[in-house]
Amino acid sequence: MAQIVKKGNGYMVRVTYRDATGKQHKKSKAGFKTKTQARAYGAKMEEQKYGGIISTKNPYFADYYEDWYTAFKKNKVSKSTQNFYNYVINVVKKNFPRKKIGDISRHQYQLFINSFGEDHSKETVSKVNSGIKACLKEAVFEGVIPRNFAENIELVWNEELTRKVEYLSIEELNTLTEYVKKSLRPAFPVRYMILTIIYTGMRLSEIAGLTWDDINFNFKTISITKTWNYRIKNPAPDERFGPTKTPSSVRTIHASQELLDALAQLKGNDDEMVFLNPTYKTMVGSSSVNRTLRLMMEHCGLHKENFHFYSLRHAHVAYLLAHDVPLYAISKRLGHANMTITANTYAYLIDELRARSDKQIDDALSQLGVPNGVPASEKAKISND
Repeated sequence: MAQIVKKGNGYMVRVTYRDATGKQHKKSKAGFKTKTQARAYGAKMEEQKYGGIISTKNPYFADYYEDWYTAFKKNKVSKSTQNFYNYVINVVKKNFPRKKIGDISRHQYQLFINSFGEDHSKETVSKVNSGIKACLKEAVFEGVIPRNFAENIELVWNEELTRKVEYLSIEELNTLTEYVKKSLRPAFPVRYMILTIIYTGMRLSEIAGLTWDDINFNFKTISITKTWNYRIKNPAPDERFGPTKTPSSVRTIHASQELLDALAQLKGNDDEMVFLNPTYKTMVGSSSVNRTLRLMMEHCGLHKENFHFYSLRHAHVAYLLAHDVPLYAISKRLGHANMTITANTYAYLIDELRARSDKQIDDALSQLGVPNGVPASEKAKISND
């Protein structure tokens, strides 16, 4: 049984347990105002003891997070994702200095989110919380903590810092696509890169990393197995490519004949790389791609202040959703690990399509019990005949 000890104006709970070697340890917690509270917590500690959850381990949160990242993530993710994890490590160090992981409560973590969200966007808060939750899930699995204190947290963010996603309507996307097609010239591969993201939704680094071996003109497919290494300005031959963002980003997608016919025009530029600049033998960077896209959009009369190259990935998804392509197929096409990621990322699009879906549901249900599927508006007329 847990030992209840009077300490000052309150009570302390102490539990004795043995580790795997048989060595005895004690774990205590003070600060309970009443004996009843202390007993309740003591019962919980006893349950954790017999469940093997209480451990001699209680590392500092920042140390545990950094160790977890190094062991499980560092060598398996892209450079950009590594940068994200390093950012989270710094966030944890700043907000939980010398705080042991087992001493952090869900309430304390919620206070951190409240404070952190005051000067960060929704996207940043969500990503940081997800990065911490993943680490804590491992801590629970290892028995370091009894439960994930980042679960069921209310996310808070600064609405003014949250980027408003701008996207193109189907009509606007058609206008831009038509203009891009008319402007295609093999000497300017950046225009083909813009057409590629419109038709595939691929990331810029994935598009830049395409080699001719990745494109199967007979089977109409594009294989995404690598990315262009933008971290090095003039990479050596063995430094040009990097891994995809995540393992699930490795995929083979269907390519339309319109896109394949356009890409075939670039075959004279380089024997290996699809989008290499034929004059300078360099790869186009994001600044050049975005500058070209803005000029094209202005020519089409499309004025979108926050629209950039990556926004075309959103436009691609919106177009497929509008044409009733299943979310599962879209998720696989984008290289997401599961549909939940796709649904969370593009929730705003899904919400906008919900009204149309609700109408489709109403139209379908209105035909239940009606002869020959006659619409509900005709039902009264039938019953009166």
